[in-house]
Amino acid sequence: MTGKRTGLRGWAGGKAEGFLLAAVAAATYGTNPALAIPLYDDGMNPMSVLLFRYGLCLPILALMALWRRRSLRLYKSEIAPVCTLGVLMGISSLTLFQSYEYMNAGVASTLLFIYPVLVAVLMSCFFHERFRATTGLCLVLMGVGLYTLLKPGEGMSLGLTGCLLVFISALTYAIYIIFTNVSKRVSRIPTLKLLFYQFMSGGMVFVAGFVCGTPFTLPAAGWSWLNIVALAVLPSVVSLWCTTRAIHLVGATPTAIFGALEPVTAVVLSVFLLGQPLSAHEIAGGLLIVVATTLVVVAEPVDTLLLRIRRLFPSLRHRN
Repeated sequence: MTGKRTGLRGWAGGKAEGFLLAAVAAATYGTNPALAIPLYDDGMNPMSVLLFRYGLCLPILALMALWRRRSLRLYKSEIAPVCTLGVLMGISSLTLFQSYEYMNAGVASTLLFIYPVLVAVLMSCFFHERFRATTGLCLVLMGVGLYTLLKPGEGMSLGLTGCLLVFISALTYAIYIIFTNVSKRVSRIPTLKLLFYQFMSGGMVFVAGFVCGTPFTLPAAGWSWLNIVALAVLPSVVSLWCTTRAIHLVGATPTAIFGALEPVTAVVLSVFLLGQPLSAHEIAGGLLIVVATTLVVVAEPVDTLLLRIRRLFPSLRHRN
């Protein structure tokens, strides 16, 4: 009996740890705008900020691999998939960080949250996954949320350029997730090594931007370096590590649901730290997008529940 109680305590403790880590992962990723925008105000551009962020992630991940005695050796067959994922991640980061220059950062982070809906749609279109009724409902809710966000209002500065940049960011991140899930080659690459080379190849996106004429800017003040280090640690290494650990403890679905804290954190920090205004219809549109995304994440249990209810009331199937 004692062993059973100990097992239950261990299970409950593991669940609590998993939920806490999932919340930390989402909240730390939501710090992106609060850390990046002060650097813009200090004269840096998004491409320079991201190059520093990706570059600082490399020694952190290398030290983690050394501490855990993990090899970072990259085989020839792994180069193409890792570089593909890195470029997708780099484009997603760049377009999101560029969107902060055109729209409220909290709204941009909320709008980015459409990526699970895009994953569901792309998987249905290209990998023959069943198109669920909940997915259709989510598309409707997301459309209404986007319309609400774009609706002009007093003090409203939300434009198509910012929305297009966030959509590209969400789309490339959705493709990144799908590629990671369907590629057998990627699934065999250890997480630390995969992340290390993704940040390395993703950084080449920004180097290419500088070659094409984008000016390279340096931090102008000492506190700016603290922001850059925080960008490398909090929304990058800490968030990714906590996400991986949370999935192991509680599963992908609960971890993804806790992802709703990401735009909430971004909105709160944007309002209270950056002083960015937030209108009522921006809040309403953002909530609709979060609800739509949450429905996609919990689509399977919701569909199962509806099926069980239908089986309990067989007369509903024959009603005209």
